[in-house]
Amino acid sequence: MSTVTPERDHAASRRPQIRAAMREGERVTPLELFFDLVFVLALTQCTTLIAHEPTWLGVAKGMLVLTVLWWSWGGYAWLTSVVDPEEGAVRLVIFAAMAALLVCALCVPGAFGADALAFACAYGVVRAAHITLFVIASRDDPELRHSVLGLAISTALGVGLLLAAAFVGGVAQIALWVTAVALDMGGPYLFGAEGWKLVPGHFAERHGAIVIIALGESIVAIGIGAHEHLDAGIIAAALLGVIVAAALWWLYFDVVAIAAERRLARAAAGRERNELARDSYSYLHLPMVAGIALIAVGLKQTLAHVGDPLALVPVAALLGGGALYLLAHVAFRLRNMHTLNRRRLVCALTLLALVPLAASLSPPALATLAVLAALLSALIAYEALRFAEARERIRHYHPVSEQATE
Repeated sequence: MSTVTPERDHAASRRPQIRAAMREGERVTPLELFFDLVFVLALTQCTTLIAHEPTWLGVAKGMLVLTVLWWSWGGYAWLTSVVDPEEGAVRLVIFAAMAALLVCALCVPGAFGADALAFACAYGVVRAAHITLFVIASRDDPELRHSVLGLAISTALGVGLLLAAAFVGGVAQIALWVTAVALDMGGPYLFGAEGWKLVPGHFAERHGAIVIIALGESIVAIGIGAHEHLDAGIIAAALLGVIVAAALWWLYFDVVAIAAERRLARAAAGRERNELARDSYSYLHLPMVAGIALIAVGLKQTLAHVGDPLALVPVAALLGGGALYLLAHVAFRLRNMHTLNRRRLVCALTLLALVPLAASLSPPALATLAVLAALLSALIAYEALRFAEARERIRHYHPVSEQATE
């Protein structure tokens, strides 16, 4: 006679289990784009924080908050390259994370003051939801589970330090934020990259979308800055701002994004691809987005004071933001192609050299913006003409030779 109890087997089979459906396609889903819209507000709040405190300390605070929010967004880019965000209970958890991220965004202006605790708590919820979903997704994958547990440790340390920073001020608070960012972002290096998984096309497209969102913030900055009665100066500044935004778009999407996505797809699955994705997208896209955010700050100040001299910090935000964006491109190419883009490096150094000279331009604010637009446009024109054949090959033919990419 069998000793198996049918009731026990039946009860075990009915025991509820939360599972996550694995991603199968490369298309970015509507829910992911919806999630990204919350990041729009977060980015806008970071530029507002700097614009309201246009000092070096204000810039440092804005960049720290942006880095923390970027790292949380990047975590979800990795997550949704493993699981389907629109299937099962995952959708509900994503909605909860969106709500918490929205609270984070609302707290950004007071993240170092009255709203510091609320920001840290909401951020903790965003990261906890992320780790929970990854734990569920790694149920049957020991390597992924090992990587997730390592990430959970660095995440807990980062969130704990932000909570501690809510109860102090001044230099101690900034130091805790810097330490939190360093420990949290350093986690993937400390615990290895072997266990992660991603879909190359989806991962690259997701980061391309966030660059567009950041560029959208620069357009919004034009509208916010042009709050006074329209005149020739404001219209000229607005048109120059559009030229700058279009140039930033061109520099990334014309060739770089295409070549980088194909390079990621060619990389061997596992450690090689994961490390390439981590370095090229999770790390090096941060200074790109930060550069665009700083340019947005400079645009706001320029539109508000078209005929007046700009203070040193707004000038540094405008020209230095452009330089940071270009330097990130230089590092991006080094990581992907192991070659140096001297043209973009020279342009970045030129922008930095012009920062102390911008005050002597006339009219100062408008002329500074015109210099940025002119240098970026000249760079694009040179690259398009000098490397026309390679550009055409990369954009329209397969296989692609990325050795001559811009």
